[in-house]
Amino acid sequence: MNREPPRNTGSGGPRTEAEQLRARLAELTADLQRVKAEYDNYRKRVRRDRLAVREIAVVNVLTGLLPVLDAADEAQARGDGDPGTEAVARVLGNRLAALGLQSVGEPGEPFDPTAHEALTYTPSDAVTRPVCTSVLRHGYRVGDRLLRPAQVSVTGPPAGHEATGAAV
Repeated sequence: MNREPPRNTGSGGPRTEAEQLRARLAELTADLQRVKAEYDNYRKRVRRDRLAVREIAVVNVLTGLLPVLDAADEAQARGDGDPGTEAVARVLGNRLAALGLQSVGEPGEPFDPTAHEALTYTPSDAVTRPVCTSVLRHGYRVGDRLLRPAQVSVTGPPAGHEATGAAV
């Protein structure tokens, strides 16, 4: 039995070789575009994951060094005056700032419960909203991530003034 390939009759019959090649080319092009899109998404995901791992590593190192910063701040507050200690504290502060460490909590800042931990509260008619009056221990953040809230003393309006909206 010798079979001849079906001939193109024009309407709904088998496609010509050129049409078959165009269809195959379109199919392979679509496959290639899908694979390229998947690869691009993979590269973006890997880059994002690497940045996340780096950020976590930096946060872990900086969190571990916070007690060292506290000790340096305490030594400076006591006024030990040792030039070596001051130089080490200054270099350490500069290097940690280069890694993105930012201090949180300054006297005069409005009290922010997401960044400050109030250890004392002093009512005063001289203020209309809670304000940090002194910083007992600095807090720190890296980017948007708070590593430790600042421990502060807060001065604010007496009870009832803020809730009623009374201006002082």
